[in-house]
Amino acid sequence: MSDCIFCMIANQEIPSKVVYEDDRILVFHDLEPQAPVHVLMIPKKHIASLDELTEEDAGLIGHLMLKVKEVASLLGLENGYRLVNNCGEDGMQTVKHLHFHLLGKRKMIWPPG
Repeated sequence: MSDCIFCMIANQEIPSKVVYEDDRILVFHDLEPQAPVHVLMIPKKHIASLDELTEEDAGLIGHLMLKVKEVASLLGLENGYRLVNNCGEDGMQTVKHLHFHLLGKRKMIWPPG
């Protein structure tokens, strides 16, 4: 999608501080971190939100989820972390490209919002 900021980041049209990348996903530091470690995990394929997933996307999303522990290890999150997805307007999704926030290096609070 040509006007999607995360697609532009995935296509290297906008620079980012990359933590991990393969042919299907990209992980990069959030520009407005909410924890000492705060990265975004995105599929390179444009999918607007969790609500837009199809059966065809199962392998891609499974791959992304299995990479969470690897990325957490790369970032030194051995004491735990939080993985967050915001979906839709009430969920406070601000970028219409599926993404997960991986946060760590501080004690998380509950409830989160």
